[in-house]
Amino acid sequence: MARKAMMVLAVVGSLASFGCSSQQSSATATASGGTATAPASAATPSRSMRVETIAKGLEHPWSVALLPDGAFLVTERPGRLRRVAADGTLGEPIANVPAVYAEGQGGLLDVVLAPDFATSKKIYLSFAEPADDGTAGTAVATATLVDTALHDVRVIYRQQPKLTGGAHFGSRIVFDGHGHVFISQGERQDRMKSQQLNMLQGKLVRLNLDGSVPRDNPFVGRKDARPEIWSYGHRNMQGLALDPRTGTLWESEHGPRGGDEINIPQAGKNYGWPIITWGIDYPGYKIAESVGSSAPGMEQPHHYWAKSPGLSGMAFFTGRPGSAWNDSLFLGSLAESNLIRLSLKGNAIVGEERLLQDEGARIRDVRVGNDGNVYVLTDAANGKLLRLTPPGT
Repeated sequence: MARKAMMVLAVVGSLASFGCSSQQSSATATASGGTATAPASAATPSRSMRVETIAKGLEHPWSVALLPDGAFLVTERPGRLRRVAADGTLGEPIANVPAVYAEGQGGLLDVVLAPDFATSKKIYLSFAEPADDGTAGTAVATATLVDTALHDVRVIYRQQPKLTGGAHFGSRIVFDGHGHVFISQGERQDRMKSQQLNMLQGKLVRLNLDGSVPRDNPFVGRKDARPEIWSYGHRNMQGLALDPRTGTLWESEHGPRGGDEINIPQAGKNYGWPIITWGIDYPGYKIAESVGSSAPGMEQPHHYWAKSPGLSGMAFFTGRPGSAWNDSLFLGSLAESNLIRLSLKGNAIVGEERLLQDEGARIRDVRVGNDGNVYVLTDAANGKLLRLTPPGT
């Protein structure tokens, strides 16, 4: 691919910032009562933010990992993993990537560096894995990155059972810093499987780094439940991130028509899908299995949107008290084609701002670099890798 010179765009007042009513876009749910609190106020506008195009020509890029040397690893949904040099040069596809089921929403999904990447060169990939009978399921593989090829590729997790259809694979990968890896996935558009503990669809999974099951997982020892499960009742988990301030895991997922939500998933808890939801079915009527927005024994979301942004990747921006973006949570928006910035006070969401409106692009992934910049992927046939420099930097 041709080298792409970086382009700097002045981003001024057209970056919309707004507070949303719970009827229109966002609301915060209480932990126990299940009612919506007052809507979040508008975040401080990021009018002096700078946006640079690092690279373009990526085919439906899904995830980006930031390499220690300033380069990037980017997954393309059709099944390619590419290195993007710090100057934007696109490398040829990296060899030995696992075969993917590329129909519908399937394909090559998340890529993350192992905690010991500096010495091991190991990476983790999530992907839609095909079976010989036409079914597919979310899977995670580890591999060693050596120059332009993967070596020692090993699948450490497979969603069981595999199902037909090309929707709701998830999937994100996060390490907890204590020897465990969390894997998010969807319910494959088979709604009630989210509630069935003997199946892995619609479950947040927690494993040891080698794919074995931790002894303290909440369902270990139960004959009616898969031991890999951490939490359940999820729909299609597209975002997963660890809060650097506390080590707490946050998760985001698509609702149906409305009801996109953020959760802080706890061990063994049921997050309700499809029995409870703040959304409705796509044709405009009630979800058939739903009893409403609350039910005994089912958790309320930490935050939800009555109008779905189509949440994707998420990342925390913390530990930079001099930055206008300190203590923020960024989330990509697919349906509304922008980047959401939530202002945080502790775990409370106190403001919301929409960025990159002028790009008019579906935002698939967002990562925060050690350099204090934010890196974003746009989901398109000619997708881009962008760098956002915070206001005042």
